[in-house]
Amino acid sequence: MTGADGFIGSHLVERLLAEGADVRALCVYNSNGSYGWLDELDQDLAERLDLRLGDIRDGRFVHEIVEGIDIVFHLAALIAIPYSYQAPASFVETNVTGTLNVLEAARALGGVTVVNTSTSEVYGTPSTVPIRESHPLRAQSPYAASKIAADQLCEAYARSFDLDVRTLRPFNTFGPRQSARAIIPTILGQLLAGHTRVRLGSLTPRRDFTYVSDTVDGFVRMGLADLAPGTLVQLGTGEDISIGELFDVCCRVTGADAVPETQSIRVRPRASEVEILRSDPGNAQSVLGWRAETALMDGIKRTAAWLQPRTDPHRAVRYAR
Repeated sequence: MTGADGFIGSHLVERLLAEGADVRALCVYNSNGSYGWLDELDQDLAERLDLRLGDIRDGRFVHEIVEGIDIVFHLAALIAIPYSYQAPASFVETNVTGTLNVLEAARALGGVTVVNTSTSEVYGTPSTVPIRESHPLRAQSPYAASKIAADQLCEAYARSFDLDVRTLRPFNTFGPRQSARAIIPTILGQLLAGHTRVRLGSLTPRRDFTYVSDTVDGFVRMGLADLAPGTLVQLGTGEDISIGELFDVCCRVTGADAVPETQSIRVRPRASEVEILRSDPGNAQSVLGWRAETALMDGIKRTAAWLQPRTDPHRAVRYAR
């Protein structure tokens, strides 16, 4: 698995180990020798992992870690949309070239299934909702453009070389271990720290939120299903909520009495804002037998419970969406 040290990846590692799978986990190399969130794995689980530090941009190294593997869950990516405006080349190098390296390794070695991770951001602001897999792609950020390119590479390798690559397209996943800059941790972190004025961006965009354990279940089903090369499946609840409404839910969960304070400086350029993302989960249900099981309120409660002991009430929180 690539991106095993990240938010969704670490949860997927735990799920696979719990089901008895042999897992080789690629974590991004760093001078501290850290394996990211996998550093917090129970020792008995960690001992069963084949942990590797490296870089998805290194084709030779990727070939080495894919050798002997049956299924590659490819989650390694740069995902911070605001950063993609500042350093777009790094997103191309990691998200596009990194995906190409995985595909080339699987093609050269043979007998490998690749599960590519997409994102609902590739749709941009949709022309129709709910969004189906057939909706046209529209990049509204350099990040989205890099993910579209990666998805198209996967489709091309399926068509050109009959490579067993399938693409899973989650909508907004949330839960424990997510970056503090993501919207739900942004809100909860400030509320749990005792802030009565919570700094946010725009309150009007609407998103379809899926709890991380449900997203992980989709990955497992996608990897094991008997699917044609190039199959695309998106994961979402089929329900959307505005950021303003989400703020109210977080206040109810935490018992906080607070108000949102929108920033005058936008993180996303106006034409780059995606106004609504709401999935049609029908294909995931029919192809994978998948549906989201965790209600939004329950997922937020679990996320808040995880964040609570990690929140310093004396520290000024400066989050921005």
